[in-house]
Amino acid sequence: MPRIELTDQAEDHRDARWQREETRRVETAFDAERFVERAGFASCLTDARRPGASLYVAVCGRRDAVMPRNPQKDPEASHTWMLKDEVLRRGNVYYGKLAGARTLFIARPLIPHFHAVCGVRRADEKRRLSRNAQRVLHALRREWEMATSDLREDAGIKDRSAFTRALDELQAAMLVIPSEVYYQPKFTYVWTLAVGRFPTELRRRIPRGVALREIARAFLTGAGMTIPGELARVTGLSRREAGLGNRALVAEGLATSPSRGVYVLTASPTFAST
Repeated sequence: MPRIELTDQAEDHRDARWQREETRRVETAFDAERFVERAGFASCLTDARRPGASLYVAVCGRRDAVMPRNPQKDPEASHTWMLKDEVLRRGNVYYGKLAGARTLFIARPLIPHFHAVCGVRRADEKRRLSRNAQRVLHALRREWEMATSDLREDAGIKDRSAFTRALDELQAAMLVIPSEVYYQPKFTYVWTLAVGRFPTELRRRIPRGVALREIARAFLTGAGMTIPGELARVTGLSRREAGLGNRALVAEGLATSPSRGVYVLTASPTFAST
């Protein structure tokens, strides 16, 4: 299948919506939160080689931003990392590692929709979570917030890799999130229950079809145009589910589909003649 390229209109639309412009760079934690709210959801440290809104690209303020080989020495990458720490500390937007190890910021209105697709309900935990993940979750429910080393000790998981996999599993299930990060006396995250920070959003029930449509809406509104596989790559959805979400937008008139897997926003004046 020949590769489909984005139009110049789509690139200009993304520059404006995803703040890939020098004059609209993200500089503060408040800016970062507004950026996530505008995008709906965004990655943290992805660059121009990956689709979707990215805090790092918005900090750089240019569409061709590429992460250097040694990001620790790069001022823009370092600033993005510091903003990430402050945003997760403030707790106004969701931050966690979801399916396929995709770490995303999610605006509050979209949290219920991601949870409908990715989340694990309490009644399903024993069936869907591994034994180690259940042990970590049980320990955290007793204490509510715990640093990484304390949580591993209380969960009784001696193997660090097994513990990390359990934490990743709980983040992907939208049950556990980082709430704080410390660098002294040693680097550690503090973990908490996601429902403690976002009780209203995570207890709201959303039909899966509605959730797919709204996730697709947030992406297409920012992207202007999507090409095959983009939404799936950004969110971790299957291509089938991403297609269901996009086709729901076509059905309501928000988008057109000029070819298979391509969806174009119709509500924006930029794309009115596309």
